[in-house]
Amino acid sequence: MTDYRKTDEAIARLTPEQFYVTQESGTERPGTGEYLNEKRAGIYVDIVSGEPLFASADKFDSHCGWPSFTKPIEPANVAELRDVTHGMVRTEVRSAGGDSHLGHVFPDGPRDRGGLRYCINSAALRFVPREAMADEGYGAYLDQVEG
Repeated sequence: MTDYRKTDEAIARLTPEQFYVTQESGTERPGTGEYLNEKRAGIYVDIVSGEPLFASADKFDSHCGWPSFTKPIEPANVAELRDVTHGMVRTEVRSAGGDSHLGHVFPDGPRDRGGLRYCINSAALRFVPREAMADEGYGAYLDQVEG
C-alpha cells in the first residue's frame, strides 16, 4: 500500500497558486483552472501527495467555473470537514493523506449520479492520462476510467 503524505520536497515544488490553494485553503479564480475543460480519460491526483482523488468518468460540466465530480475515486482519500468561513456553512474537501485543501462538496450535483458536486480547484490536482496510469502506479484504477 502506497503511503500518500505531505513532504517538504512536495511543498517546495508547488507554484505560488498551488501553495495558496492547498496549504492556505485558498480558491483559484473561477474559469481559470487548468483542468476545467480537460476531456481526456484519466485520473486526478493530489498535487502534493499523489493520492488518487477523482476519475474522469465522474467529471461533469456544472457550469460553476471549477472542475466538478460526482464522487471520489477512492472515498478514503477524501476527507470532508465542516467549513463556516465567509459567512456560510459548507463542506470542505481535503485529501486525507496529504491534507491538501481541494475545494468543497455541495448537494446540487446530478441526481441520477448520486446528487453530489465535488467542486475542486485545478491547482490542487495533477492529471494522469489513462495511458500513463499503469506506469505511474495507478493501474488499479484503470477499470474506473473510460477507455
